[in-house]
Amino acid sequence: MDTKKYEDQMPVDEGLQGNETIEEAILALQQEPTEEILAHTLTVIRRRARANGQFIVAVIPPVGAESSLQIQAIQTEDERYWWMAFTSFDEEIKGGETVMSTFMADISHLFEAALMTDDIEGIILNPWNRALTVSYTHLRAHETDQYL
Repeated sequence: MDTKKYEDQMPVDEGLQGNETIEEAILALQQEPTEEILAHTLTVIRRRARANGQFIVAVIPPVGAESSLQIQAIQTEDERYWWMAFTSFDEEIKGGETVMSTFMADISHLFEAALMTDDIEGIILNPWNRALTVSYTHLRAHETDQYL
């Protein structure tokens, strides 16, 4: 499938506008993985959260009347589980092999929910391309307003 043509036609949801700054910061971190650039990347995410930015979150649809919507987790090689979130629809479709159900979530609310969930280590942003693991430590720093 030629995703480039499709990507060029995709509108950007208002809640996602500005997330390209996160993608750029993650790319810079991938190119030069230093503590300084990590701090910068986390600051960019903090700014988007404060600006009411949103991520696209992969979910598992409810099955049956008594179940509820669950955020989809991905298991890493070290057998730990992380929620998946995407900065844009372009990033989401790069995984292309499976169709995912998704919804939009405020960045801050997603981080708060992750802190209250025992079964995960944090959130992986853009797991297929410009990936960044936002660990429990980073989420806690976000909550306490430290260095993010």
